[in-house]
Amino acid sequence: MTAAPMDSTISADGTPIAYWRSGQGDPLVVVHGTTADHIRWRTVLPRLEARATVYAMDRRGRGGSGDADGYAITREFADVAAVVDAVAEACGGPVDLLGHSYGGVCALEAVLLTANVRRLVLYEPPVLAEPGPPGMAARLQGLLADGRREEVVATFFREVAGVGDRELQILRSLPSWPARVAAAHTLPRELRSEDGYAFEPARFAAVAVPTLLLAGGDSPPFFQASTEAVAAALPDSRVTVLPGQAHIAMDTAPELFAGAVTAFLYES
Repeated sequence: MTAAPMDSTISADGTPIAYWRSGQGDPLVVVHGTTADHIRWRTVLPRLEARATVYAMDRRGRGGSGDADGYAITREFADVAAVVDAVAEACGGPVDLLGHSYGGVCALEAVLLTANVRRLVLYEPPVLAEPGPPGMAARLQGLLADGRREEVVATFFREVAGVGDRELQILRSLPSWPARVAAAHTLPRELRSEDGYAFEPARFAAVAVPTLLLAGGDSPPFFQASTEAVAAALPDSRVTVLPGQAHIAMDTAPELFAGAVTAFLYES
């Protein structure tokens, strides 16, 4: 991967949001999930770059992006819309948008804030997910106060995201793991904010954007239920199940993941 220098745009609340460009082809904005930054896409990026110019954003509070006092998940929706609009303006037309997990929720909601999304791919956006065991946000905050950042990330993946030991070992081995640990402070606030998020299907009844929902065949039931709920809410949607995979197919089966994305974006 050879990425261009970081660029950025300003979100609605004045926060700078960074993104990194690589590849050549139709514009594709990608939005990472919890704890990650743009580096999380490295396992699958070469396969996406073969068909697209990829714009990998850093969500607020990590990587090259700024932050603001008073976190709210709605600010993240506006962040994604701001990047989409900036890329669309630079490219002269609408862009494709891919979001994973928490980033998938942000991408889904961003479609209501911008007319510049051509096609949408969402990988297990947890719109119906419970925020882990009771007291999880406070527990993670306590670990942060003790300086146990890596334990914060591992606890989240095991007990909230339902990631198994094999997947967690893979995550730890990737170049993106240090960035996840560095972003551990964003976990408690995202859990609290998601707990207050209400998915309202009727709000998406007029969304005409063709949408692909990706689901791991071995993912926990709450991810599967969320995927089905979003698919039912969007008029032009389809679901592709990734057999033998769970919540991080980009890392466990990058060829399978990229193949599903590119088949939808460029071959359907």
